[in-house]
Amino acid sequence: MNKILCSTADRIPRQLQTGERVFSYFKGAKRNDVGAIANRWHGTLKRVGFRPSPAVWDFVQFCLAVCSADLASPRSTSADGWTRTIQLTVGLCEPLRWIPLKYHLEEMLKILTGDYWTLVFNDAGAKPPQGDGEYLQNDCVSLLSGGLDSLIGGINLVTEEKRPLFVSQLAHKDSKLQRRYAELLAGRGSHYQWSHGISFKGVRESSTRARSLAFYAFAVLASTKINLPKPKIYIPENGFICINPPLVPGRVSSLSTRTTHPLFIGMLQSVLDELGISVELVLPYRLQTKGEMMRGCLDQERLRALAATSTSCGRFRTYNRQHCGRCVPCLIRRSAFLAWEPESDTTNYRFPSVVGSDKSGGPDDPMAVALAVLDAKQRGLDRFLGGTLAFASIEERPDYRRVLKQGLAELEAVLVQDQLL
Repeated sequence: MNKILCSTADRIPRQLQTGERVFSYFKGAKRNDVGAIANRWHGTLKRVGFRPSPAVWDFVQFCLAVCSADLASPRSTSADGWTRTIQLTVGLCEPLRWIPLKYHLEEMLKILTGDYWTLVFNDAGAKPPQGDGEYLQNDCVSLLSGGLDSLIGGINLVTEEKRPLFVSQLAHKDSKLQRRYAELLAGRGSHYQWSHGISFKGVRESSTRARSLAFYAFAVLASTKINLPKPKIYIPENGFICINPPLVPGRVSSLSTRTTHPLFIGMLQSVLDELGISVELVLPYRLQTKGEMMRGCLDQERLRALAATSTSCGRFRTYNRQHCGRCVPCLIRRSAFLAWEPESDTTNYRFPSVVGSDKSGGPDDPMAVALAVLDAKQRGLDRFLGGTLAFASIEERPDYRRVLKQGLAELEAVLVQDQLL
């Protein structure tokens, strides 16, 4: 079992348990055996006027603690090389509010990361920053990653004359791109860029299935700057990726990421509601493919100017910040451009065609996509999907089925173009 403890530096035990990994919130503990989370961020937030409620601040601390546990628990040491057992002790301001949510949260994290979680709550969290609490003029929050979907989401909000407050997670080369998009779309002063700042000595787990929780924590925190009873937080992601159906039998459960899955987002919304945090999580494109998002973008001229500059690749670092062209996110990107305006895709792909491309280690994504397309054709879409849509209501299930069918058709078109099919 991986044991993780997150608390303020002054509440960390002098003697740690054998094998226990410990993190201090917002201030280094000056101990080699203790990691740090978002060092000095607390003071920064106070200086720029943040004054979140204890409930919001505890949600932030919880999400950052989960991200720390995820990073500090190597999957390679687990019995099956993937599924971990994690005991996480989370320091909070108001732990009693969280105890009734314990089982729900453990199940939610299991869906997100594929692991078995045991949560313990205590009162060793940091108090909320006490800034001036001044509101901004924005009327909603929108996640901005530097990817194509979040770019389209931002373009649409601005075109609809909304005033989005963009929130980003700092990401090496994408950070400059995030700032550029935010300034182009909303001007200066409508963008927060933050990092979880998790640092520690030892092996880091690279799968980072829980990383999105930091993104959601930042968005909820940013929403406290909006003077509305229930601000909306827009999560711009196409429906095919939201559901992320396993392309082959080996990619079930958390092997296919659940970051924006409607089931997970619904569970997260339930947590926020129970905590009394008044925000609404919105998946505006959950019933559209990426190609449909591009065709339906409300400012086609602006999309033509910016689309190819966005980042989609799942192996961006592997190829020195260049799109590979063959991973699943790249294939979906290419399929979307093909369904929209093929001539507008000026992306510099390492492999412009999947035929003859090198496999960079890990799953063979073009083969998985090809097998999925062929399986759906031969056995029928419903047998291919199996229980993928079991989460959906009877009313919405046909709409989700349609978006997955169309998503596979868009992917098939790319493989036919590349003469793999």
